[in-house]
Amino acid sequence: MPIETLTYAALGARLGISQRAARSLAQRLRLPRSLSDDGKALVSVDLAEIRHTPRPRGSRPAGAEFPAARIVALQAEIAQLEARAAGHRADFEHERQRADRLMVELLRATAETMAAKEAMARLEGSLRGGGRAGGAIDSPGQAARRLGLLAADLVEADRKASR
Repeated sequence: MPIETLTYAALGARLGISQRAARSLAQRLRLPRSLSDDGKALVSVDLAEIRHTPRPRGSRPAGAEFPAARIVALQAEIAQLEARAAGHRADFEHERQRADRLMVELLRATAETMAAKEAMARLEGSLRGGGRAGGAIDSPGQAARRLGLLAADLVEADRKASR
């Protein structure tokens, strides 16, 4: 048979398929295409060489159907996966709460450590100098006063740490 130049609609009508299917077939077979004067695509084809048998409309290829048993099995598997995911979510929430509690404890311990370091620095400063240039204790009253200040600083640091 001679080579004919057809539009996709004409090719589809000759083969008994839709225009869209004819276009897809022409692309798959890499048939030469050109444009007509009115802008439509033309395909050069030898219909004797094309061995195309159209499938009946609405039918699927063999093995494409999903048996009801397979659908039920997949639904059961989905239910199991959802239950497992819920369990993992509960574990995640528990660990998240635990991590939050540990973070609070860590922040509290850091604050207590900082307060203790500050108190220690104040105590060391008062032991070394006592606010005077020489730093020496001249009288027993002064020593008692300094000891009282140290005790007060310790009590204050302890109160801050227990908050």
